[in-house]
Amino acid sequence: MAFHVRDAKTDALVRELARSRGIGITEAVREAVEKTLAEDTARQGGQRSLAEKLGPLLDEMDRLPRTGLKADKAFFDELWGEEGD
Repeated sequence: MAFHVRDAKTDALVRELARSRGIGITEAVREAVEKTLAEDTARQGGQRSLAEKLGPLLDEMDRLPRTGLKADKAFFDELWGEEGD
């Protein structure tokens, strides 16, 4: 199942990659393709909906203990050392 690269620039780049890593040409092609596919997969993961992206964070927040404190203006004024109006 071999294929032939007819583009001189592509051939030169693959050979340069193989030489710089001390590997064979076939392995250089495999590594380059695997890396590109992994990057594509990761990028496609970036196309998930906002709800899908935030799901793990929201699940983690749900596991945190509840303090019962009310986060109103007075609460934040106290945090900042300001007196309530």
